[in-house]
Amino acid sequence: MSNIISYLFETNAIKFCEENKPFWYTSGKIGPYFINTHFIYGNEKDAVELLSFIDESLSNKLTLPKKVFDKVLKQYNENKIYQDVINNMKSFIEENINVSEIDYVSGGERRDWFFSNIIAYLLDKPHITIYKDLSTVVSNSNFEETHTVNNLTDKKVLHVADLITVASSYLRAWIPAIKNLGANICWSCVVVDRMQGGKDKIESEGIKSLSLVNVDENLFKTALDMKIINENQLELLVKFFKNPDESMKEFLINHPEFIENSLNSDEKTAKRAKLLVDGNLYNL
Repeated sequence: MSNIISYLFETNAIKFCEENKPFWYTSGKIGPYFINTHFIYGNEKDAVELLSFIDESLSNKLTLPKKVFDKVLKQYNENKIYQDVINNMKSFIEENINVSEIDYVSGGERRDWFFSNIIAYLLDKPHITIYKDLSTVVSNSNFEETHTVNNLTDKKVLHVADLITVASSYLRAWIPAIKNLGANICWSCVVVDRMQGGKDKIESEGIKSLSLVNVDENLFKTALDMKIINENQLELLVKFFKNPDESMKEFLINHPEFIENSLNSDEKTAKRAKLLVDGNLYNL
């Protein structure tokens, strides 16, 4: 999977912070890396455009799957990075799952669809599109026909997604939506596992969890070998991986100017810094 790792760096799907400049997350916490797995669609521009297209198409749940599929199939045929990622994912699935046992492939709103639709097509399996409100529609493998469905009793489903973190989307939406149909997600395959406990949570639901890339110390050391990061950055990444809150608390204690500078920065950064201060998120 070394070429997948290279693509993650090349497309900025995984981005490491500059030394002593951690990223601000939406929650108001900070961290040394940012992950936008959908950028591996080829590049950030194409990925952002597809997300916007999806947002514009969400009003009609029956026509959306075909519209999205047409876009991803075109990208698959024209973009070498995306094509290579998808081919690797297909081979990985075939190596780890008896594909004849898969009845359906599913993907949830929105970023899962960058990967689930094209995988369903290449595996010649019908696709279940899951929306955030837990509604579902089913398309045949080439997405020429899409219809609502209420009953898929005892069918076995492979869920394909961009990323797994703490599995909140799985537990809140994807697993219940498939259970509502009488079916079960038996397998999950993601491009990136952030290694934050999601795998254990879905495996406790009886789901086999597969990932092409794990965000762990081995990935960070690969980045060092590729000269994407230096030794100091590596040290922070490893500390963060082992204990996110403690490592960032230590960083803030050692760099008291960081919060002050952020509060006086651009509006988005200042808003997130205020969340940290007001909520005392690191018990400083």
